[in-house]
Amino acid sequence: MNYSTSQRAVAEFIGTAFLLATVVGSGIMAERLADGNVAIALLGNTIPTGAILYVLITMLGPISGAHFNPAVTLVFMLRKEIARRESLLFIAVQIIGGLIGVWAAHLMFDEQLMQFSLKVRSGGAQWWAEIVASFGLIFTILATLKHRADAVPAAVGLYITAAYWFTASTSFANPAVTVARSFSDTFAGIRPVDAPGFIIAQIVGAVAAFAVCRWLLKEQK
Repeated sequence: MNYSTSQRAVAEFIGTAFLLATVVGSGIMAERLADGNVAIALLGNTIPTGAILYVLITMLGPISGAHFNPAVTLVFMLRKEIARRESLLFIAVQIIGGLIGVWAAHLMFDEQLMQFSLKVRSGGAQWWAEIVASFGLIFTILATLKHRADAVPAAVGLYITAAYWFTASTSFANPAVTVARSFSDTFAGIRPVDAPGFIIAQIVGAVAAFAVCRWLLKEQK
């Protein structure tokens, strides 16, 4: 099926908004119910995030490709599967959608609408974790698309569920998510001053995965 640019952009906006509403909303709920147990709070944040990714990619993938992530959009632009102009539009609506999702979560949980996170997420280990997380996400998407495209929703949801726990950064792996979470002083937040380091690491990881997959997934004639 063919969809217009506006339809594709709205799909990206809605998907990213629901993704961030889930990430931030489940973080708030988990922290409130965990009674100070950070491991339980993280688990309560992880499961909804993986689940919503499966749902969103399944229902919106046929419309826009279900990027919900500027790093993913960048990779598909490098693969020449999306035009530069449309990729810039996607990135803009992903960032805006992410912010709307955060504010929706704040309103649902009676939090102050406008916030700036105070949660420190910085340093070499955190940046390296984001490189690894983003590399793994892009690798998962491209390799699964190559060999079993219908499994992408499950593969991405499960990858992020795992990466929440095996990366020191809890796997943001998404510049739009990073920007949006800097506007939430809740469990899922990141200080605005720490966001650029995460975003640079995410782009590095994504481009590295693109380069590796371009060679690894190319069939020999």
